Amino acid sequence: MTTSDVLVIGAGIAGASFAFHAARAGRRVVVVEQGARAGGCLATARTADGYWYELGAHTAYNSYGAFLELLEGCGLLGELQPRGKPVLRFLEGNAPLPGKNLGLLLRQLDLLELLRAVPRWRGARMEGHSVRAHYTRLVGARNYARVLGPLLGAVPSQAPDDFPAEMLFKRRPRRKDVRRSFTLRGGLARAVEAALAQPGIELQLGCAAHGVERAGESYRVTLEDGRRLEAPLLALAVPPAAAARLLAAVAPRAAAQAARVRESAVESLAFALPLSAVRLPHASFLVPRQDLFHSVVTRDVVPDERWRAFTFHFRPEVERSRRLARASEVLGLRRDELAPPAERRHVLPSPVLGHADTVRLLDEALRGQPLAVSGNWFGGLAIEDCVLRSKAEWRRVGAGG
Repeated sequence: MTTSDVLVIGAGIAGASFAFHAARAGRRVVVVEQGARAGGCLATARTADGYWYELGAHTAYNSYGAFLELLEGCGLLGELQPRGKPVLRFLEGNAPLPGKNLGLLLRQLDLLELLRAVPRWRGARMEGHSVRAHYTRLVGARNYARVLGPLLGAVPSQAPDDFPAEMLFKRRPRRKDVRRSFTLRGGLARAVEAALAQPGIELQLGCAAHGVERAGESYRVTLEDGRRLEAPLLALAVPPAAAARLLAAVAPRAAAQAARVRESAVESLAFALPLSAVRLPHASFLVPRQDLFHSVVTRDVVPDERWRAFTFHFRPEVERSRRLARASEVLGLRRDELAPPAERRHVLPSPVLGHADTVRLLDEALRGQPLAVSGNWFGGLAIEDCVLRSKAEWRRVGAGG
């Protein structure tokens, strides 16, 4: 039996944020992660010579106040890496369409349908509408299906049609002393690595949690290898289905709400290639109208004199051999010209209308218990949403204890 003050299941940015706040408060924290490395959706790959590129989240913004506070606490605020101006391109088959950004977007839209939608803009609110319903009002059904839907789907790497519209984009206060968009030197995963390296935190990798039970005044977690961990305060920072399974024996009403949140998987393949090997034009991301993948995100906005990197976010049902073949076609290279890619499977939430009520009922079921639940499925999928949720949960269960 291993005991600690706080036990955190999941070492993504949500779990790392919770552990950071607990350790800063003087608690002894054990963080367990079923994967071989920490990071979750902050997944940075690195070549032998130090070139880095992302397989998960690609960008942070100066409106991410809680994330910037975490970076400052970890001594990383001086490590912010500016990103160049975003460049959007659409893909038609294997070739980018001419043009970029707003000009390209407008050329793809049916302008007559767009003009007919203009009167509906007045008073159009996101609240209470799905993404598809809200943006169809603004641009028309055909424009949404052909252009805006695929573009918006590149953000969460899944079809966003049924998402609550207010969850996809949010207005937040901006820090004027920080560039509008940034990453970290060495990649965004450094934020998780630095948070988990704080004094008082012990990280255990390759440890899958099998079950949770109450043991007097503590929570006892059994790992799949039979070991047991115990702490008076437990935090779960895992996807909804995993949270529902682990909560079942200790907070069944909360488990029932977590089980209501749908999930979607994305298979990400990333290639680091010599600068001269690929003829694709400079871009931040390329969006296909209809394809096996949701987007291709590059590292072009953080240029390197030797390398370019391309991350394909594929639909989960596509077999690996087909993913490799499709990436080869888009990159314009033979399969034997591609080194083995970096690969990552992410499980993402797929919230629908009524999600706020689900979260409210889950929070009510947790009230009064030294049990926290965090992740990217509460206020939104962004890095900032994860950090804010963990900070709020720490205040609720641990800050006053």
